[in-house]
Amino acid sequence: MVNHFSRLLKPVVLCAMCSMAATGTSYAQNTDGNLVYIDPRIGNVGQLLEPTRPTMHLPNQMIRMYPKRADYIDDQISSFPLNMVSHRLGEVFAIKPDNKPLTMESWNQKMTYDHDLEVTRPWYYSTYLIDKGITVEFTPGKKVGEYRFTFPAKTAAKSMLFNVYNEGPATWNFTGGNELTGTEIYHDDIKIYVYGQFSAKGTAGVIKDGALTNQPSVEGKEARSFITFAADAPDHIEFKYAISYVSAEQAKQNFKDEFTGVDFAKLEALAKSAWAKVVNQINIEGGTVAQRRSFYTALYRSNERMVNINEDGHYYSGYDKKVHDSNRPFYVDDWVWDTYLALHPLRSILNPAMESDMLNSYVNMYQQSGWMPTFPVLFGDNPCMNGFHSTVMFLDDYRKGIRGFDVGKAYEGILKNATQATMLPWENGPKCELDDFYYNKGFFPALQKGEKETVSLVHSFEKRQAVAVTLGGSYDDWAVGQLATELKKTNDEATFAKRALNYKNLWNDDKKMFIPKDKDGNWINIDPKFDGGLGGRDFYDENNGWTYLWQVQHDIPGLINLMRGNDNFQAKLDQTFRESLDRSKYQFWAKFPDATGLVGQYSMGNEPSFHIPYLYNYAGAPWKTQKRIRFLLDVWYKDNIFGIPGDEDGGGMSAFVVFSSMGFYPITPGKPVYTIGSPVFSKVTINLSNGKQFKMVANNCSVINKYIQSAKFNGKVLNKPWFTHEQLTSGGTLQLEMGPKPNKSWGI
Repeated sequence: MVNHFSRLLKPVVLCAMCSMAATGTSYAQNTDGNLVYIDPRIGNVGQLLEPTRPTMHLPNQMIRMYPKRADYIDDQISSFPLNMVSHRLGEVFAIKPDNKPLTMESWNQKMTYDHDLEVTRPWYYSTYLIDKGITVEFTPGKKVGEYRFTFPAKTAAKSMLFNVYNEGPATWNFTGGNELTGTEIYHDDIKIYVYGQFSAKGTAGVIKDGALTNQPSVEGKEARSFITFAADAPDHIEFKYAISYVSAEQAKQNFKDEFTGVDFAKLEALAKSAWAKVVNQINIEGGTVAQRRSFYTALYRSNERMVNINEDGHYYSGYDKKVHDSNRPFYVDDWVWDTYLALHPLRSILNPAMESDMLNSYVNMYQQSGWMPTFPVLFGDNPCMNGFHSTVMFLDDYRKGIRGFDVGKAYEGILKNATQATMLPWENGPKCELDDFYYNKGFFPALQKGEKETVSLVHSFEKRQAVAVTLGGSYDDWAVGQLATELKKTNDEATFAKRALNYKNLWNDDKKMFIPKDKDGNWINIDPKFDGGLGGRDFYDENNGWTYLWQVQHDIPGLINLMRGNDNFQAKLDQTFRESLDRSKYQFWAKFPDATGLVGQYSMGNEPSFHIPYLYNYAGAPWKTQKRIRFLLDVWYKDNIFGIPGDEDGGGMSAFVVFSSMGFYPITPGKPVYTIGSPVFSKVTINLSNGKQFKMVANNCSVINKYIQSAKFNGKVLNKPWFTHEQLTSGGTLQLEMGPKPNKSWGI
């Protein structure tokens, strides 16, 4: 017990009621570098929807674990998974310890724990099961994991119970008294394999015909098994295991690869070292302890996905249901609607080689399935949200000099999506009549209020999302045209340059909003604040018309022109942050539960809002960007269990925090330019993979001194609120002079 409780004396203390405002010496004198600031509990209680999970894993690796429970508030754990296959999309292989006589009900009984006795670090987990007196510890590898169970002294029976999470046939088989193999079917047709060894020998059994037996194997649905260790067995029982998506033999090879000469302490040390390498790539000075905790926890979450599922030169692909040989990483588990905005751009700075491997994985998926994926996960493309934003991702990375993938084949895939795939939300496959309408008329048609749906392909819940689809399609089409320009495909360049302007077809100059039209081109009379059904999905998506007013990142000057100049543009931005809901929050959130983190009509808790506060930089008021960004970070990103304002989505939102805290943001992925906000730190140093460093120095920066007074880049006066990716990767230095009041003449 000494080892477990010594970890509880760590200097990181979660404060749900306040943020620590001073730099504590307990942090400054730590020996773990930036690791000490990571707290996976930040954001574990969601405002309305999905919270963050305290996930234990290596950066961008396959094995991920968090205890199976309802949520952070729940004080009972149902089981511990051997792997979380995909972000929020299910687990495989359940394990739980017991020290009571086993019955059929033992598998269903939950385990009470104390939050204050739980330790969550990216590389290590521990909890104390109060009713059983058992300590559970876990540490991850790449394709392996290890649990350590400490039972009370002189426990008569020490048991491990195994179960599965998914329907379908599963198997468990014990051999030699301490060896276990098993299979579980994930997502209907993917067989996942486990191989494991216990540190002591025991007596195995399974459930057959509704009864406990001493038989060593079982096969069938809801397969359950167990192993019991005698009273004289050690109080510490360890379980090492490996997972494979390829074969049973590969699971054994994964076990051998990572566990040869490696015990629990060594595996934990390797995991901790892997995280130290990642988080120490960015070093900061200044800021409060709370800001540091929010920042480095966000950086940790920015390294959950995508995950490399290549196993020793082989990988299973859900895109053609085959095993492929390759010495190159194969990455899955990406929700591009969330991640193209900031997470992929962040990785293009910190780890361009990994980003290249991810792009290559996308190309492989296209070649294997016939479509460029939108939400690529283990079982294939998971059609979620709307848009083909992997198109923007390819353009952005290509313009940042990332290569190592077949750009011709990538272009072929994104062009096929843009000309042959349906744009309908939450659907995959060939285009339908609504897509042909879009190609011909330049907007996605909506239904009039009360009009019944006639197109069978339209999702019954997600609807047409006509405005959101048109705006997102315009951005994607712009990216196709821009990549065509890079590849000298002049015919496509002209075609998609025209389609990039389709957003203008839904601009209603009377309402100064993007408003839906029906198939005859008639405006549909709606309240853009509140109409459109649940989540506004008839016309928008998860957010109302105020959010989608600003969804023209690819043509900000064009949007300013629609609003007839900078002054009107600024005023409309101001109004966005001040406009009333015109109803109670109860009424609003009953219809728009995703639009959390509200400031006026602005929704900090949803991805389409990320770039909005930075738009002031393009309309002559950079000081307003500085004011808004500091306010949003301070209000909505506290270092406590409520510290994420919406669905974080495995790094999508955290990357916004990383960028904004450093003081700049990629407002338009596809254009290799960063726009400047207001850094919360006095110095940021990014150690680049090319051996150079990018530095941001904000003299006199503090909670009060948030406004930029003047700026220099590489010693030369900078009087514009942006710089290029090339300047960053060349090892540039951005120097800001900060003050308590705005300099309204800087950057205009």
